[in-house]
Amino acid sequence: MCKSRRRDDSYSSTEWSEAFTLSVSNQPRATLTAGTTIITVGGSVTLTCSVQSSHGWKYEWFRRTQTTYEGKIRDQQNRDIRVSEGGIYRCRGTRGNLVYYTYISDDVTIEKTISNKVVVKQQPNWPQIFRGETITLTCEVQEGGETTEWWYEWRGPSTPTQWTHNNDVTFRVSESSSGDYMCKSRRRDDSYSSTEWSEAFTLSGSILSKPTVTLQPSWTQIYSGETVTVRCEIQGGEGAQWTYEWRAAKLNTPPTSNEYRIIRATESDSGGYSCRGRRDYFFSEWSDIITLTVLYKPCPVLTVSPSWLSPGASVTLNCEVEHPSAGWSFYWYKAVPDLSQKSSSYELLPDGNGTANNSYIIHGQTHTAGYVCGAGRGDPEYHTDHSQPKFVWSADVHSAASLTVSPDRVQHFTSDSVSLTCEGKFAEWRVRKFSEDGRLSDCSRMTGSTCDINPSKSDIAVYWCESGSGEFSSAVNITVHDDGNGPILVSPVHPVTEGASVSLSCSLRTQQILSNVFFYHNDKLIQNDTRGELKISAVSKSDEGFYKCQYSGRESAQSWMSVKVGVLCPESSSLPVWLIVGLACGISVFIIVLISFYHYRKKKDSGFISPMTTTNHVVNQSEIHKHNCLDHGAGEIQDITYSVIQLKHVGKKRKHHKSQEHTIYSEVKVGDEEKSSPAASNEELYSEVRLESSLEDIPTYAEINCHNKAKAKENQEDSPTYAQVNRHNKRASKNNQRH
Repeated sequence: MCKSRRRDDSYSSTEWSEAFTLSVSNQPRATLTAGTTIITVGGSVTLTCSVQSSHGWKYEWFRRTQTTYEGKIRDQQNRDIRVSEGGIYRCRGTRGNLVYYTYISDDVTIEKTISNKVVVKQQPNWPQIFRGETITLTCEVQEGGETTEWWYEWRGPSTPTQWTHNNDVTFRVSESSSGDYMCKSRRRDDSYSSTEWSEAFTLSGSILSKPTVTLQPSWTQIYSGETVTVRCEIQGGEGAQWTYEWRAAKLNTPPTSNEYRIIRATESDSGGYSCRGRRDYFFSEWSDIITLTVLYKPCPVLTVSPSWLSPGASVTLNCEVEHPSAGWSFYWYKAVPDLSQKSSSYELLPDGNGTANNSYIIHGQTHTAGYVCGAGRGDPEYHTDHSQPKFVWSADVHSAASLTVSPDRVQHFTSDSVSLTCEGKFAEWRVRKFSEDGRLSDCSRMTGSTCDINPSKSDIAVYWCESGSGEFSSAVNITVHDDGNGPILVSPVHPVTEGASVSLSCSLRTQQILSNVFFYHNDKLIQNDTRGELKISAVSKSDEGFYKCQYSGRESAQSWMSVKVGVLCPESSSLPVWLIVGLACGISVFIIVLISFYHYRKKKDSGFISPMTTTNHVVNQSEIHKHNCLDHGAGEIQDITYSVIQLKHVGKKRKHHKSQEHTIYSEVKVGDEEKSSPAASNEELYSEVRLESSLEDIPTYAEINCHNKAKAKENQEDSPTYAQVNRHNKRASKNNQRH
């Protein structure tokens, strides 16, 4: 409190003032605050200095850096100031005439952002990083930063780094190191001026898969001479620059690429192959081992079905490659005999060039033939060897080439001598045999067109002829038996024509004619009497099958007897021809019977035979002949008369067949109803029927015997009569016709 008094009146004073309370505090500390501590490029920040709960202050501002002393900022006494430089800032308050200072504020660091940009770069610059690899991240200052010395700071998944003069960090990638990485830089001469943080660089440490070894083509089993590529593949590491290491069966100089090409593989290339990848000092795991097997060059195995041809049957060829594997195409050939080279050449079958199917069907095969197959695969195509030839055999006799066997039977003793003769209009021949053990060979004792063998067990085989022009004969089975006491079956080697007669017999090595022989057909007893032969007068298809004989309790081996369909004119294919031939034969026989009866009666009455005529046939006088033949029994003359009948074939003719003239005779034997005198002569009548046709015909004879009801004398003979059918080519000249 206070009071006053006047100077001129010492005893006059005022009252005491009201009390004024003075509170004395400790020396205050100024407080410095900043709106932000980062100055953006081209910007500034506001700093505020304050003294709590007091007034009348003025302020002093101070700035320093790591390289400069603290200095007072001139002309700055305001509470708020704006600064555009980085550094460490402080302030304090002042007031009063006798300047009173507060304590100086705490430091506030202001950083200035400079315009240079920084980026994080990875070395090696692989798009995919695998755990376990070592990488380096580099903080690079752009836009002129190359000439300035910088400090660097990093932020990453782990604790941020301190400022360092190194612009890169190197570490081993692991699961914990995956994440975002950023960096910034500051100039070494200005610790409070720095760049902005870089854009985040994301590091993903992938798990590297185990490499795999693959083969192209993908066959683990290949053949000698094939080409294969062994490839190392790293899943997920396609973009990386790998160097490869190999463990292989045969690699004197291991490759460093991901492919290893084996050209013309050999057996030594067989074995296990594995690989791994390497990038700098980082290695992948070793792959699993893949085993490659190299086999010898394969020889396909060809089978044919059936082995023996049946009329109208198709032949199926099957080709199998040893050690079956994938990717094969098949080639089909016909074997053509090449006697000059003692081998065969191969002709590609129609549509037989590289089929995907390993079977091939041949339709309409009628004769013995040989076939071969081959296979190929890959690119370029690798070809196997050709298969061994396999044959399909025909038992039917071929008109161009045929085989005869002497003696004419299937079964032979080891003591026999057997000749196989090739027949046909060819200069060169060879006889081939296919043994029971599957071996194909040529006859070793060939003289001209005949092969001579002294049979042994090794000669049990199928035999056929091959000509120098590529023709095949029919094939025959030859079996050999060395049982000295056992019998063999004597049966024909060639098929028997339906309608023909055949005899089967049983023979011993020491005795060819036997009696009391049992005969079996397909293991069924069919004859067990005293006869030594089995005679079939008219063979039918039902007689085909296996036959064997039994003598004195010992059986022969069984043999197959084949029956083929009989054809009157084998090369005719036109039904009207058969009708005309049949009618011609029937009519001619009928006419001959009538003429014979008339002639016989006439001769009996007058002893003179007149020429025959008929209104149904064109008869040329020059075609009527009389012949006198001595009857050796009676010494009398027999009269023979010919009548020519010409018929024209109206069926379609084949242009490529050469027309030939053939004759069919029908013989009519006529006897007197009454008892003939010893001097009576027999009469032979011939009727000739000529039929024009473009087909080749074969002479056929039909014999008709008409006997005298009365008993003829012993020296009297029946009269044979023949009907002759000739078929002519229309193009044949009249001079070539028979008259």
